[in-house]
Formats: sequence, structure tokens, C-alpha cells
Amino acid sequence: MSVCGQGEAMRILLVEDDRMIGSALRTGLEDAAYAVEWVTDGAGVQGALTRSDIHALLLDLGLPDRDGFDVLSCIREAGHAVPVIVITARDDVEARVRGLDLGADDYVVKPFALKELLARLRAVVRRRAGRANAVLSNGDVSLDPASHEASRGNVACRLGTREFAVLHALLLTPGAILSRRQLEHHVYGPGDEVHSNAIEFLIHGLRQKLGADAIQNVRGAGWMVGRG
Repeated sequence: MSVCGQGEAMRILLVEDDRMIGSALRTGLEDAAYAVEWVTDGAGVQGALTRSDIHALLLDLGLPDRDGFDVLSCIREAGHAVPVIVITARDDVEARVRGLDLGADDYVVKPFALKELLARLRAVVRRRAGRANAVLSNGDVSLDPASHEASRGNVACRLGTREFAVLHALLLTPGAILSRRQLEHHVYGPGDEVHSNAIEFLIHGLRQKLGADAIQNVRGAGWMVGRG
């Protein structure tokens, strides 16, 4: 079971007026297999939420047309339950408290590591779905985020941290092909050294534990798990 439907990419609404930051975030999110809609002001938020199936919203507070707190308040007053992560340079306690009180699910202060933002994004979506520790499954392979235990048929095994990250990324979107670069974004932080065959090594380990056909290779494109 994926977060947003089998094979469907999770859709993120990014609200950020800084072109450099927005471009970098969109690239990082898309590399991590998210579909991104990017707007640069508060006026575009309501329309995006109305016309698109948005699974999470990243909201900057320093917008050119209106304060981000006002945007957040309007989102909640309109009855939108979409998970919202505030991303801002405002790091004072009063701003954090106000953001959370207005309905933000999380509050991240710039500058931040993309890997941390992705982890927070996954966490708020799971919480909103009512399954913070729910088992992910495509009907064939199952993964318990709480214990890092994977199972298939009568086989159950505990995964290493990076093996878990690879399988977790694949099970979020069964049927979707993730490239080497996309998987690396799930596994490694910006400052981590990544060896050229690291993903192949991790997938080899997962196949040894779960069966050679548990993870499929799509030549020249990447890897996927079936839809069960």
C-alpha cells in the first residue's frame, strides 16, 4: 500500500517566492520521486489546492503578497486537512508557536538539509493518514517502519538502515520505477560519500533476504517493486 495510491507519485505543493531556493527544492523533491507544483505567492495556493490532489504543502512565510501565517490560517479555515510544513528563516519561539497553533504539522527553519525535510515530509503524511507506524505492503513484500522488519511469504528479516531506506522508498510507490539518483536521495544525506555501485549493493542484499524477484530491475531506468 503506497501513501497515495499504487504507482501514483505523491503530489507536493511548494509555496516559495525565492527562485533559487524554490528551484533547488523542486529539483530535490522530484529527484526523490515526488510530483511538485510550485507557486511563488499566497494567491496561487487556494487554486492549487482546489484543482489538484495535493498530499502535502511546503509553505514559506515570507511571501510577497501576504504573510504566510495568513495563508496557513485561510487553508485551515477553508477546511483543508492537507499536511503543512512551514519552511522559513524565522527561528524565534513565538513564530514557531504561532505556526503550530494555526495548524502547521511541522516547522523547519532554513537552512535545512534536504534529507531531513524529506524525512519530516514522510512523517507528517503518515500521521495525517493515521498510520505513523503502519506496515507498508504491495501485497507481496511488507515492511514495518517501527521495527525495520521486512517480510515476504514465510521469510522475515531485520534490515539495515540503508536497506530499509531503499525498500521503504520503493514500497511508497509500488509499480513506479525509481532511478539510482532517486534512491540515493532517500538513502544518503547531502554530505555523505556515495559509491558508484552503492544502490546495486543494497538491492543485492535485499534480494538475498527476500528473494531475487522481490525487486525488479528495469534496464536503463531503475528499480521497482510490483503492485502485488
